[in-house]
Amino acid sequence: MSEYGQTRTILKEYSLAPKKRFGQNFLVNKQTAETIVRAGNITDGDTVLEVGVGLGALTHPLARSAQRVFGFEIDNGIIRFLEEHGDLPDNVTLLHQDILTANLEELHNRCGADLIIMANLPYSISNPFIFKLIESAHLIAKATIMLQKEVADRLMAKSDTKNYGIPTVLLGACASVEKLMTLKPTEFHPKPKIDSVVVGLDFTKTSRRAGDIVEFDKRLFTRVVRIAFSQRRKTILNTLSSGGFFMKIAANDKALNKKYTEQAIEAANISPSIRAECLSVSEFIHLTTFFEAQLSYTR
Repeated sequence: MSEYGQTRTILKEYSLAPKKRFGQNFLVNKQTAETIVRAGNITDGDTVLEVGVGLGALTHPLARSAQRVFGFEIDNGIIRFLEEHGDLPDNVTLLHQDILTANLEELHNRCGADLIIMANLPYSISNPFIFKLIESAHLIAKATIMLQKEVADRLMAKSDTKNYGIPTVLLGACASVEKLMTLKPTEFHPKPKIDSVVVGLDFTKTSRRAGDIVEFDKRLFTRVVRIAFSQRRKTILNTLSSGGFFMKIAANDKALNKKYTEQAIEAANISPSIRAECLSVSEFIHLTTFFEAQLSYTR
């Protein structure tokens, strides 16, 4: 029986079914799972967080390569199957929990080292999961993540392209992004309608596109990026002015707020008339430092 057929048989035998609300697509090719683990450079001293255990396709090769695996699974039926009939290795700890609500700082303390993550993500949580990683970047060493192609394309996009946007810039400021492989729909059950892409995120070094990273206010940076992209067709002067960064020190004077905004943009040696998608990650970081300086100077 083919691996695809085996997966279908197990699901049918134990009255399990891929749930649309979880966006479940089970990886069926064992050789592909082993290739993904190798691409993640997992070593025998690593503790790995696996997101989406499913039927254990990735879990088994992970357990053979790592010292310990914490496996997150949200599906009640899958958890029941794994606990009653599964054959998970002794070094795997199964966690019945939604990764989006998990306390990564607590897990970081439990692991005793920066987090290493391996995820065959349900498509439905790809974007919120990426933003969770960005928020917790200081706790993470690296992540190997399977995503739908369109999400991966956004994370790897270059400036001045339609895919370049908020997630590209926010992730690019805290991690490097590398395409590891493309997986066809036939690798999964049920078969998704699009290709999947496995990407490697390295949080120990920033993206090459970010250049020499200086210290900057992460919260202010996130606000600048989100507001700059809020109306893509407008200039950064107009979008960032609408963000009201300087309204308090301008005594709610919109014209003065816009003047301060323009001064900060020009001080960063950036044209106020360009659009957000034309700015590189390093330019957004550079701009943030001048917004921070302008806020301090005009107080």
